[in-house]
Amino acid sequence: MPTATLQSSPLVPSVSPIEIYYRDEGEGPPLVLLHGGWGYSLNPFNRQLEILSSDFRVISPDRSGYGRSNHSGEFGGFSIDFHYRAASETLSLLDSLGIERAFLWGHSDGAVIAAIIGFIAPERLRGLVLEAFHYYRLKPRSREFFETLAYKPEDLGPELCERFALEFGQEHWRELITSHAKAWLKLAAEDDDPRDDLYRGELSNIIAPTLIIHGRLDPRTEPGELDSVLKQLPGAEMHILEAAAHSPHSESASADLVTQIAREFLTRAKPNS
Repeated sequence: MPTATLQSSPLVPSVSPIEIYYRDEGEGPPLVLLHGGWGYSLNPFNRQLEILSSDFRVISPDRSGYGRSNHSGEFGGFSIDFHYRAASETLSLLDSLGIERAFLWGHSDGAVIAAIIGFIAPERLRGLVLEAFHYYRLKPRSREFFETLAYKPEDLGPELCERFALEFGQEHWRELITSHAKAWLKLAAEDDDPRDDLYRGELSNIIAPTLIIHGRLDPRTEPGELDSVLKQLPGAEMHILEAAAHSPHSESASADLVTQIAREFLTRAKPNS
């Protein structure tokens, strides 16, 4: 797996340089896949890499602290603005790879990161795929879930903990998972910003063609959340998948349909298509 060297990243401000590992398959317009908060290996894009690499150069990096990118022990945990820091790291990775414009497909936290890039660096995007998208900072339905992750992640069962260990490392997975959950809890408690969204009121500034893919059974979605998204992005194409939950691209009941929907969208938006 190839490596990109970045001089710095706000995700790991105490480390320089840093190494970002990424998967790189196919040829064509760049398509960057941004994993969710639990990393690539827990919700892999393997099916999408297989299918889409026939028409696109598909790049899937591990963010700092994840997978084989710089050692988890150097990561230092998640700050409350970690999505914005990850957006900055992603743009630095594109610079390192010589990619001026790309499609971004983000899942969960990755979708938040992709959307932020959509309004802080619109000139870098050809299009956005936002999957299992988060809009609200406050997630009452998920509070118990995040509290369990933050303070007693072992209660989620040994199988999931073993998968965390593979992604983050046996010595560091608990620190990373609890820090991530605590950052989400702090986002919900943030009281110095009257807005209820993760985007500081700027989501409507996205101009790139946008596809939203969401599972009807997603437990991380609040009532009215998707309606609020569409008010901000009225031109977006949205697909709600009845049999899907929080990771439609990697769930057996929806993976093929997700890939088909995304491929059709990306093909329409390809340059010179």
